Amino acid sequence: MKAIDLLEETYWALTANKVRTFLTMLGIVIGIGSVIAMIAIGQGTQASIQASIQSAGSNLLYIVPGAQHGIGMQVSSGRGSARTLTQDDAAAIASQVPSVAAVAPQLALREQITAPGTNTNTQVIGTTPDYAGVRSVFLQEGSFLNANQLASRERVAVLGPTAESDLFATGTDPVGKAIKINQVDFRVIGVTVAKGGSGFNNPDDVVYVPLTTAQQYLAGDRYISQISVEAADAASMDAVQAGITNLLLQKHRISNPALADFSVYNQADIVATASTVTSTFTALLASIAGISLLVGGIGIMNMMLTTVTERTREIGLRKAVGAQRKDVIAQFLMEAVAITFSGGALGIVLGWLLTLALTLAAGITTQISLFSILLAFGVSAAIGILFGYYPARRASRLNPIEALRYE
Repeated sequence: MKAIDLLEETYWALTANKVRTFLTMLGIVIGIGSVIAMIAIGQGTQASIQASIQSAGSNLLYIVPGAQHGIGMQVSSGRGSARTLTQDDAAAIASQVPSVAAVAPQLALREQITAPGTNTNTQVIGTTPDYAGVRSVFLQEGSFLNANQLASRERVAVLGPTAESDLFATGTDPVGKAIKINQVDFRVIGVTVAKGGSGFNNPDDVVYVPLTTAQQYLAGDRYISQISVEAADAASMDAVQAGITNLLLQKHRISNPALADFSVYNQADIVATASTVTSTFTALLASIAGISLLVGGIGIMNMMLTTVTERTREIGLRKAVGAQRKDVIAQFLMEAVAITFSGGALGIVLGWLLTLALTLAAGITTQISLFSILLAFGVSAAIGILFGYYPARRASRLNPIEALRYE
């Protein structure tokens, strides 16, 4: 059978019952659209998390109190997990560890902040002037903290853009205005450039104050919650991490590293861990959505088996006038593949529309990749061949004499 004849027969066979063909195709459309949307959500989330981590700065290491039990996790054992790091530790790292470009200790607190007529509950970070360079914080207006304010424990504050919008009306210049942090008066000296983010650790929903001020007026003690260290370059990060570990073990008089009361995290390790988690998440979402593809494939097989039964006399007639088994197989297989390819194409459009709707309506970060589109066509072809072959083979094995007698 010529290819043009095969395509023509496929067209007439599928359009003979348009509603049934469409309903059969619908399972593939929904399945492919769901897979593309789920992969787009997963990849968008991965890209968003990586961008958020990278926006914190480059070549970074983080030292936090507590023993290491996974990225961002701490324990509250007898070794202590919240009050083991001090500003002296940060100063020692800056002066004694080679290849350290900058060090920024910080004290993170959650406080109620008020301005005339408004209030918000947000993160307050007590830190030093080096924090802006280490963590890539840029100023939209005003200035960041300076050494004099740190030394004199001045009650000044730099607002993140989200904190600014929560405390001041649009169009209001907050620089020079007064706010209260935990009932303590502060003066706003600057507003940072937005980094983008959401949730509990939104980098834009933050207020920066001098570390010494936070320790005296807000926390009431000398301890810090984290030390950010910028290595001179990416190649020296492992050496810097080892140097920090050895120095702090010595300063804290700990001979057994397994009993360390601090943890050192490498930014590259955090990115790798986050990528692994989001990749697993993406695969899980795609697998769940892929179940609908299996259902769609079963629907195609059911339709093709029904079609074989309905067209038994036609098959018998074709074989009686000389059609071979391979011709019959090709005809029915082509119909199955045509359904899945058409459904795949519509599914790609549906997936794109779903991701667009999620981005616009829910603000979810999505990212459609060429891989997911190629996967959609590959899966469509596989389903068409896999679930269409058995009905096609069954049709080809019909006895032409018995088929012509079929009522």
